[in-house]
Amino acid sequence: MVQSSAFKLDGNTKGLRMSLIRKHQDAGRSIFMSSIRGLANTLAIVVTFFGAPPLYSKSVGWIQAFAVSHYGYGVEDATAIVWGLVCAALVFFISRASISTALVMGGLAVATRFL
Repeated sequence: MVQSSAFKLDGNTKGLRMSLIRKHQDAGRSIFMSSIRGLANTLAIVVTFFGAPPLYSKSVGWIQAFAVSHYGYGVEDATAIVWGLVCAALVFFISRASISTALVMGGLAVATRFL
């Protein structure tokens, strides 16, 4: 009798069925999590589009004054560019983490409500 490495032909089909069900559940969970990740990324981009410019405009003057007082004149332009990137990254990653957590917790709340 030829046996495959994926499953053994020992007459125990219950173990095989359970394995297939578990693989199916894992695949469904993987699709759900990749959808959550994609939605969180998309919403984080939208939040960054609207949130980074106000953060930047409210704080860039203070950051440039700080840089000039500690590093001297001539660093204002570089500081403004780097601070813009930092603001965008801060807003994006904080919003992505928050949105992702909220979506997962909301999904768990809905799942436990109906179970």
